[in-house]
Amino acid sequence: MIKPYTLSNIESVLSIWLEASIQSHTFIDRSFWESKINDMRDIYIPQSETHVFYLASEIVGFISLHQTTLAALFISPKHQGKGFGTQLLDKAKSLRNELQLAVYKDNHKSTRFYQQNGFQSLYEQIDEHTGFPEIIMSWNNNKVQADT
Repeated sequence: MIKPYTLSNIESVLSIWLEASIQSHTFIDRSFWESKINDMRDIYIPQSETHVFYLASEIVGFISLHQTTLAALFISPKHQGKGFGTQLLDKAKSLRNELQLAVYKDNHKSTRFYQQNGFQSLYEQIDEHTGFPEIIMSWNNNKVQADT
């Protein structure tokens, strides 16, 4: 079940973010992610519209939206591959008519996931925080109508 984030969810959200970030981004040193935990707690989560995915009483994933940017979609590593990420992404799509995101180019699993869910690659850039290449992707719900 997907519910809006509340402040009482912060420790679960941060734990999932850190664990999944370290696992998904093996090309970036663990210390980088650990150094960003306070920014997530104090800046990014509070400035975002966040929704959490509950499995029974356990939070297993979350999404964070900032305007039309999908700023975060993370699933606890032990719960990945079970469709929770797709459900959270569908929630994000239900809340916005268009979305944009940045995903590390070397994070092939996530890049494929977004492509399979209708996102198109726009361009590549270098992430200013890590120096690693990332792909900017977009999705929109605007249907182009054919001329009749």
